[in-house]
Amino acid sequence: MLNSLRKKAVAAAFTVSPRLPVALLLLGTLASGAAVADISDTIKPFVATSYSYDDNLMRLPDDVRGFSGPRSDTSRMLQAGFLFNRPIGRQILTGQAKWSKVSFNRFSQFDYDGKDYLADLEWHIANHLEGHVGASYSQTLTPFSDFQSSVRNLRTQRREYVNGAWRFHPSWRVRGGLSRDRYSYDLPSQAFSNWVEDATEFGVDYLARSNSRVGVQLRHLNGKYPNRGAFDASVYGNGYSQDEVKANVLWDFSDITQMEFLGGWVRHRNNLLSGRDTSGTNGRLSVYWKPLGKVNFTGIVWREFGSVDNSLVTSSLNTGASLGATWTATSKVRVDAQLRQERRDFEAVSGLVLPGDGRDTTRTASLGATYAPHRKIQLGVRVFHERREGVAIIDSGSYRAKGISFNGSVQF
Repeated sequence: MLNSLRKKAVAAAFTVSPRLPVALLLLGTLASGAAVADISDTIKPFVATSYSYDDNLMRLPDDVRGFSGPRSDTSRMLQAGFLFNRPIGRQILTGQAKWSKVSFNRFSQFDYDGKDYLADLEWHIANHLEGHVGASYSQTLTPFSDFQSSVRNLRTQRREYVNGAWRFHPSWRVRGGLSRDRYSYDLPSQAFSNWVEDATEFGVDYLARSNSRVGVQLRHLNGKYPNRGAFDASVYGNGYSQDEVKANVLWDFSDITQMEFLGGWVRHRNNLLSGRDTSGTNGRLSVYWKPLGKVNFTGIVWREFGSVDNSLVTSSLNTGASLGATWTATSKVRVDAQLRQERRDFEAVSGLVLPGDGRDTTRTASLGATYAPHRKIQLGVRVFHERREGVAIIDSGSYRAKGISFNGSVQF
């Protein structure tokens, strides 16, 4: 199946988009030593391009035709930006800025300009106080798995944070932090989903000499939907609060195996509709395994509560697992693979019985390869397959999708 998919995408690349060979030729030209020479020790400019094929762009169910006939499409992305890293005494300022232009062959109404900014200051005071303060901004197309429409809907994400830790003893540390996350949508019909979440966190950790740690973390979340009027609030609620008490463990078994766990008790409360309150155990376990010098595995399992913006559903319990592998075949070739599955068990409003078993399950698989002919040049290819078995009545319908993408980047 993957071989057939590659052949179709390659043929499409050279017939639908003759600019792709030109872009790859440009990357080859840039491979000269002079073109990739360092411009600055602090600022690292880069350019990137990609060409993608998706056989079900808008994630439509099998029995639903595309909005304008065919369901597949190809897209091109051109991107430029820079990374920066600037020591200021003991402080370190890092970040990036990048701008993207994405165009679609068939569904040109989705063409958009993407933006991505990030700045982080790692601060140190004396020998025992340290932390981070920073902000990020991102503008991109809303994923079609979340919102299916023939009208473009851009999503903007903003985040500001500050955190710090005080190591008051060689084996003990206290830490805390504040953060604010904001999501907003440019489509007027989706303005009711605009969301702001403030988080406060406090923790105490025991630090072992082996680089392991064991601690307790307290966290409080306060979420609001500022654009919801009285009617929307009566159906969906106008916000929530969440309290968490979790164990925070990083166990370094050896140079080959490490385990990380964050889990405990969580209570999620709706500010207006108490019937949507829920509580229970939540947790996420990650295992990192390096049995061979060139092969790394990462396994993750989780069980977490999630909020759902739907008049028929109060919340969801999300359980899932993922397995990723990276093989550094040579100094210039890397292969990555990932399998992921997540199931959402929906909690319906009182008196409502959802069709089927009231849950959805999403499975994804991807395989990619990266070739670096020069330390500042990367060329790659990635194939994926995604499938969801869902509940259409709550905007989580079943679909299947697969695709392939080619990409390349040059850093100066």
